Amino acid sequence: MILIAIVTAIAGEFKITPFSGEVFRIGLGSSAFLLCLLLMRHLPYVYTGIITGITVLLFRMLEDGIISHGALSYSASAQMHLSATFYYIAYAIAMSLIKHKWDRFHPFILGLFLSVIDLMSNELELLARSFIFHSPYLFSQQFVFITVTAVVRSYFVVGIYSSVTINQMRVLHIEQQKRIEQMLNTNSGLYGEVFYLRKSMETIEQITAKSHNLYEKVNSTGLKSYARTILGITQQIHEVKKDSQRILAGLLKLFDRDFAAEMRLAEVVEFAIKSNLGYSTMIGKKIQITSDIQTDYYSDQFIPLLTVLNNLVSNAVEAIEDHGLIRVGAYEQGVETILTVSDTGVGISEQDKEMIFAPGFTTKFNQEGFAATGIGLSHVRDIVHSLGGDILLRSDEPGSQTSFVITFLTNTLKKGA
Repeated sequence: MILIAIVTAIAGEFKITPFSGEVFRIGLGSSAFLLCLLLMRHLPYVYTGIITGITVLLFRMLEDGIISHGALSYSASAQMHLSATFYYIAYAIAMSLIKHKWDRFHPFILGLFLSVIDLMSNELELLARSFIFHSPYLFSQQFVFITVTAVVRSYFVVGIYSSVTINQMRVLHIEQQKRIEQMLNTNSGLYGEVFYLRKSMETIEQITAKSHNLYEKVNSTGLKSYARTILGITQQIHEVKKDSQRILAGLLKLFDRDFAAEMRLAEVVEFAIKSNLGYSTMIGKKIQITSDIQTDYYSDQFIPLLTVLNNLVSNAVEAIEDHGLIRVGAYEQGVETILTVSDTGVGISEQDKEMIFAPGFTTKFNQEGFAATGIGLSHVRDIVHSLGGDILLRSDEPGSQTSFVITFLTNTLKKGA
């Protein structure tokens, strides 16, 4: 509040005195005061108005004392500027009445309300001045000029306030967009890990059942020591299954699907492109990633779609040595939606084509010779199959374009289909 009062007092010195022989002034102090009130709605307006009014009065008295070198008494100076205090108090009281309502106002309507408040506060100041100096209150002579001034500076401040608000909303939108992108990235990664863990648990369940059946068969033959060993292994496998269930429960708590119920197909593609452009820059590659979206609709299966596209595009980034082109496409053909991911990387050798979707297969190794991590193409294929789709590889000779073609029934992906 003190800061507002000081800023207002200083800004008020940039002024004009419209009426001859009058100390009444029209300055930037009113505009500065209004802008501060609009931007700082958390402040108690009435107290702010009182403090500002008193600060302006004291500031002008000090100014008069300095300029007149003491020739003007403090009492005379106080009498001369006291009416300005009433202006700021009245303005603040009126603003407090619409404080919680102006969000519903169009800027034009808000400017109209502020013009009326400014006009009434100015007239109150003039009325107070006429009582203090026992001078006539010439309302009609002053009304037009004060009205025009009130309208001009009110709409000027509303324009500045609207610009600041729009900029704040833009910054907030960018921050929200970043948060959504982070959540999408996290959920996409978690989806792949959850899918892989569930698949592993199904395998563990099958191994447990087979191991227990083997125990019963061996035990029935009288080979008790072997049977006990097999039973111990079965129990250990069962413990691994329970541990996996606990891990799965923890992952599912992190897996937040409530933040968005659906996304457009084009948004899924663009997010996959954006995140992998950052990835390509991070690993020092100059890669252009483009999209060709010929169909677009809302889908509630955007997380598995994003998981699939993220992995295929990141694989394409890694397949390109230094610079190249990746193209992501989406189109409908009959009752099917077809997604394509093509790259101009090193291509896939003939012998690898047969193994590309095999579980555990990878062509990527780090400098220490360890195989790359990630859900892999076998799990990409499994996710696609879980949605009733299919994925195919199209690749000519090594060094030519490599394309993965994913086909889904449109009704499976399309929201409300």
